[in-house]
Amino acid sequence: MALNDQQRKFYENTLEVTKQEIADLDRSIEDELAKVKDRLAELQNDKKAALAMYDAACVRLGVPNEFEEEEDDED
Repeated sequence: MALNDQQRKFYENTLEVTKQEIADLDRSIEDELAKVKDRLAELQNDKKAALAMYDAACVRLGVPNEFEEEEDDED
């Protein structure tokens, strides 16, 4: 079944609109991924700082660091 001019224009317009929508969604996905990656980096830095403080407290108290094995596993 051949398309008439009106149908052809409809489908061509649909292609353009949805192509732009896909591009917009791709940009939104990339933006959200960047935010998540930044947040994860912040949390990882916070955890490293907390682990360092915990380790220092363990050393000062002369008690074993229960997280020391976890740190070694992550490296």
